[in-house]
Amino acid sequence: MRLGISNDARPQATTLLIASAISLVLYFVPYVSAVTYPFQIFVTFIHEGGHAIATLLTGNSVASLSVAADTSGLTYHSVGGVWAQMFISSAGYLGAMGFGALLLVLIRHRVKARVILIGSAAIIATLTLIFGIFKPILTMSFLSAIPFTVFAGVVISAGLIAIAKFATPRVASFFVGLLAVQCVLNALLNLKDVFLLSTPFAPAVHNDAMNMAHATGIPAIFWTIFWIAIAFGMLWFVMRLYVVSRDSSTQPDLPFEDAPAV
Repeated sequence: MRLGISNDARPQATTLLIASAISLVLYFVPYVSAVTYPFQIFVTFIHEGGHAIATLLTGNSVASLSVAADTSGLTYHSVGGVWAQMFISSAGYLGAMGFGALLLVLIRHRVKARVILIGSAAIIATLTLIFGIFKPILTMSFLSAIPFTVFAGVVISAGLIAIAKFATPRVASFFVGLLAVQCVLNALLNLKDVFLLSTPFAPAVHNDAMNMAHATGIPAIFWTIFWIAIAFGMLWFVMRLYVVSRDSSTQPDLPFEDAPAV
């Protein structure tokens, strides 16, 4: 059975292919990769937001969420049991990948680009306001990180709203496709970096995989491979939404086949 792009998915798939090609150029061509910096900051917000939401879902509390100029991030939270620690540690990279996958699903189902952009802006603004400003001030923790976190959160939120308001529908749709591809690509590249840091010969650098290792006693490289497998599983599942069988005798392209002429 051969698989091909569904006819109704061709416009979205074309947009994603163009966005993917541009993303690869931006990442790997010298002196151009700086253009991806805002996207990397955006993914860091989503990554840390995943930790924060997972913390709340497990009944723990978040003290602060911060984003640094070098695109790293940090979420201070209370520590629960082993299962809570595992869920919270996994929610960063998988949360970022899941958000990118969600954008791909929304694109496939033709949700308006302006709605997606405003929704994304609302997420960044909420994370900035609650966990980047109020919580650090209330808990008096990591106050030095507030200025850049607030600056980045405001700029990204305002930028997304501006695109939603002033861009043409075609440009807004393309930007959503670019944002989705950037989220997926950043998540995979970050997991690649964590994998390299999890090898026995790598320098000791604190990361989420090390948190998993400390919580479970299982080596960090196992958890990194586990997350990579889940990330590719998410991507495969979403990509299946864009394809249908093209030559199956039992699964037509349409829900119902026309009855044969008599």
